[in-house]
Amino acid sequence: MAAFVCLFSFQASAQTEKYKCLLQMSNYVGEGAYIVVSLIDAKGEYVETLSVMGDDKKWYKSIKEWYKFYTKKPDISAKTGASVTGGDRSVTTFEIDASKINKGYKLRFETAVEDQKYHVTDAEILLTTEGIAEKAEGKGYIRYVKINKI
Repeated sequence: MAAFVCLFSFQASAQTEKYKCLLQMSNYVGEGAYIVVSLIDAKGEYVETLSVMGDDKKWYKSIKEWYKFYTKKPDISAKTGASVTGGDRSVTTFEIDASKINKGYKLRFETAVEDQKYHVTDAEILLTTEGIAEKAEGKGYIRYVKINKI
């Protein structure tokens, strides 16, 4: 019986893995960027929101593609925090279901800044063992993203 309990405990804790995410922002001028980190499936559909950086919900609609997903599933239990300004760094942690690794999923970093351009895919990381280990370059407000397993 004790062996069964230990095995069950191990399997339950192995379902999700924690990751630390370092975001380095480019040196843009303007308000803080609202950033959403989403798990995207192989078809390009939103599966889960892993992190929201920007705590004033009235600005969520400026992250247009993600907001469509959010309005259908507003009970998302994502970690939220402050928006991130130009040149700053942000470190956050999130959990990813281990069964999604090496299965065609990716992490999308979507950004919006008040009165400036919106970036649906500012940065993207393939959710593979190799993809997670590499630094991803941003295309807009994000200079780069680096993820490490905790």
